[in-house]
Amino acid sequence: MKTMKSAAFGVRVHSGWAALVAVAGSVRAPEIHDRRRISLVDPGAPAPKVPGHGPEQPYHVAKELKVEEAEMYLESSAKIASKLARSALEEVAAALLERGFRITGCGIVLASGRLLPALEQILASHPMIHTAEGEFFRNAVREACRGIGIAVSGVRERDLFNLAAKKLDFPATRIRRKIEELRRTAGSPWTSDQKNAAVAGFLALDA
Repeated sequence: MKTMKSAAFGVRVHSGWAALVAVAGSVRAPEIHDRRRISLVDPGAPAPKVPGHGPEQPYHVAKELKVEEAEMYLESSAKIASKLARSALEEVAAALLERGFRITGCGIVLASGRLLPALEQILASHPMIHTAEGEFFRNAVREACRGIGIAVSGVRERDLFNLAAKKLDFPATRIRRKIEELRRTAGSPWTSDQKNAAVAGFLALDA
């Protein structure tokens, strides 16, 4: 019987999309087995017409609707985002399974981690709308992971490297160097999105 090796996803979201990285090994000997951008919106899905805003900004759209309509729109958009995330994660997981890797967890890079107020309060504050949209797409990835039985963990971006140094028992400066060096094998783009997603993935792999 073939022995399976453990791998994990690392994810950093933006409005309407996410950077997904699949990692294995450890921060001392890191391996990147997939790196891609996944879409979390369907441009062709029916949606209210709001000038200047599309499905990648669901709370901006919701702001122009009545509360009941906004709730329905956000619920519908959340289902679409979760479905798209699940499809992408399943595709990568299946490809890695063929190569002998089993996905054991997913680490999501978080923003402030603050709790969101009621919908009416969110829609009354432009900064809160942006905060809510980030959480909206992170939650889509969470739901997708839970749907396919992958454990989810999260870490605030500002704490990422210090927490990794503590939990993985490896200096933060050396973690940064190791992650930066992965550019050679991971290819472009290898920006802060992919780097931070990778570190979140190693934390999930360790967990």
